[in-house]
Amino acid sequence: MQPTGGKDTQLRDNNSQKVHPQPMEEAINQNPEALEALISRIFTNISSLKSAYIELQTAHTPYDPDKIQAADKLVISELKNLSELKHFYREHNPKPVCVSPQDSRLAAEIQEQQSLLKTYEVMVKKFQSEIQNKDSEINQLQQQIQEANQKRVKLEKNLKLRGLSAKESEGSGDENAVFSMDLTPDLIKSAVEAAYKAIHDFSKPLINMMKAAGWDLDAAANSIEPDVVYAKRAHKKYAFEAHICQRMFSGFQEESFSLKLDNVTMDKGSFFNQYLALRDMDPLDAVGQSPDSPFGKFCRSKYLVVVHPKMEASFFGNLDQRNYVMGGGHPRTPFYQAFLKLAKSIWLLHRLANSFDPMVKVFQVKKGSEFSEVYMDSVVKNFVIEDADQKPRVGLMVMPGFWIGGSVIQSQVYLTGVMVAE
Repeated sequence: MQPTGGKDTQLRDNNSQKVHPQPMEEAINQNPEALEALISRIFTNISSLKSAYIELQTAHTPYDPDKIQAADKLVISELKNLSELKHFYREHNPKPVCVSPQDSRLAAEIQEQQSLLKTYEVMVKKFQSEIQNKDSEINQLQQQIQEANQKRVKLEKNLKLRGLSAKESEGSGDENAVFSMDLTPDLIKSAVEAAYKAIHDFSKPLINMMKAAGWDLDAAANSIEPDVVYAKRAHKKYAFEAHICQRMFSGFQEESFSLKLDNVTMDKGSFFNQYLALRDMDPLDAVGQSPDSPFGKFCRSKYLVVVHPKMEASFFGNLDQRNYVMGGGHPRTPFYQAFLKLAKSIWLLHRLANSFDPMVKVFQVKKGSEFSEVYMDSVVKNFVIEDADQKPRVGLMVMPGFWIGGSVIQSQVYLTGVMVAE
């Protein structure tokens, strides 16, 4: 029999061997299934890492920030898993610590960390470059948006000025702002001046065509307004201007301008919008786009009363143009286009006059009335009164005058009883 103490010592040695298990490397060597499972997990992790990196690359074309962020998280997650597997292996497979800097294991770990660091640095630089590119694209897009907004504001302003804005057509508050801003006495005054100039401009080709057709201009002038004493023979042109003006302004004080239109109630803003809509348009384009619009009907009706059939027949040798107008058309002949310019100026003046509140009123001066510098302006500027004891009198009213509230736009008149100063 062995002593009791010897048996206890042997038991303690056996127990100490159970308390301190053998290293994992030996366990793995003794358990190849565990080693195979670890290697399989490493390969699976590497495959997942490759898949995540491919997703990260794919997310850049086309550029999708959400997909890039998700793929980036997935790559980081797989790298963490690979790192955990590495630490797991090292923790369960300890090696003697080597203090030498040449230790292969420590050098390999340092190299691995440096490689990972370089990889991250490359990825960071790549992302920074892409961020800079995207920032540049964003700046360009913001600039394009700003330019587009500026163009939009400019177009909206032009639309408002031309009366084509849908809000203005519906009588919105924005319309009233433009309305009150632009509607001034100076605006109606410039429209009156433009109308008078248009009458003067149209009378020139009309007189020239009458001369070419062999008309007696003296007789024609006397038939328009008889018994007018002209200081100069050339002043008889004012008779033709007066004739044109009388025909064009007939019905001016009516809102419909003597046109047979549908029963449509128009407010001040609607008249102003029509003025704005036509102001910058070519009248031929306007009647071409809408031949039967109120403006188109106005042009046809005024042409038929301003240009007499006998006059037209003598000009062109036929009435084809007149018949075309009576049939609802608008010929593109130079003569009709010249008339359209005149018609546009009178129409704009009418639309504008009806835009004011109270409405601008037109007044006429009768033949024989004493000359008043308040209400009249002589078309002949350098005149001298023949008889100092008598005031000159009106021989012709060439252009009517207008009331704007308490203000007056003088009528244009040709005076008798005066001489022209040389």
